[in-house]
Amino acid sequence: MKKRASVKESMVNMPLLNPNAAGIDVGDTVHAVAVPEGRDETPVKSFGAMTCDLEAIAAWLQECGVDTVAMESTGVYWKPLFSLLIQRGFEVYLVNAKQVKNVSGRKNDEDDARWIQKLHSCGLLKSSYLPEDEQEALRTLVRHRRTLMQDRGRCVLRMQKALEVMNVKLHTLIRDITGKTGTRIIEAILRGERTPEVFLACIESNIRADRATILKSLQGNWREAHQQHSDEKEA
Repeated sequence: MKKRASVKESMVNMPLLNPNAAGIDVGDTVHAVAVPEGRDETPVKSFGAMTCDLEAIAAWLQECGVDTVAMESTGVYWKPLFSLLIQRGFEVYLVNAKQVKNVSGRKNDEDDARWIQKLHSCGLLKSSYLPEDEQEALRTLVRHRRTLMQDRGRCVLRMQKALEVMNVKLHTLIRDITGKTGTRIIEAILRGERTPEVFLACIESNIRADRATILKSLQGNWREAHQQHSDEKEA
């Protein structure tokens, strides 16, 4: 009895700042949704992640009188549901998972959704910053450009390795094999050219190496396996 009394004394009743709040635990294939108690016979339900399931989530939230929703920013799985709920007129909070994961004892997605709903009802969650549409489009382009630049660097390294495997010492002549001289030589190799003298026409005038050094550096073993390796990597 004393233990029960001490537990009751330690409990703190917090006012409901968002009485019509819902919480969603977002996943790749399953979204767990919790609404306030008394709004439905089953206050916590699990839905799929297909478009029809997202439509069902929005319809159920409207039936339950929900006007504000909090969800975790899990990967990119939140984006389709977030956009749909915004279009349907809900106030949506995108919450960092660190804000709601610091309490132990929750065993499944439905428990997480119920916990998010309780925290949001009490006004304890803060929405993450979300850029405007123009800013989001710009960020997408910048990230895509960075990815392309990284991929380009990896491709250049693979070409350098393929040339080294064939013992073509192109890097001793030029610093960048993607420049004019390097590109012309690589294109000639891909066309099937194997004679060092023919490559001389590809050399720009700013290359300082003498003719003999150039010819030596462009002598490769040209084994079929190495040639295929080079062609595949360039492709």
